[in-house]
Amino acid sequence: QVQLVESGGGSVQAGESLRLSCAAFGRDITWSCMGWFRQAPGKEREGVASIYTGASSTYYADSVKGRFTISRDNAKNTVYLQMNSLTPEDTALYYCAAEMWRTCPTVPAPHKFDYWGQGTQVTVSS
Repeated sequence: QVQLVESGGGSVQAGESLRLSCAAFGRDITWSCMGWFRQAPGKEREGVASIYTGASSTYYADSVKGRFTISRDNAKNTVYLQMNSLTPEDTALYYCAAEMWRTCPTVPAPHKFDYWGQGTQVTVSS
């Protein structure tokens, strides 16, 4: 079992930045696929970014390319999502997810991830 704990959400103005953290407990996340997803009210959960911790290969949704950066610190068993130039459309509950000891799918889909955090709210006002 692995427990994922997100932090770093909050309320910001459009154009500002936030950094989300996802700390993993119970298992080493090296050689695993770690993903960030988000879900806005009334919308489906969507994959925002993912990273394979064994090689740092990454994926970004078109809506966040050039603004968000996913990274990992294997020594701290933690994955980060740096979010810049935030817009109101980025407002959502953000989740961290893990698929242990597997490479990442081409496009992250929720059903492909086994472990989930509780989510952290990001609210961007105009």
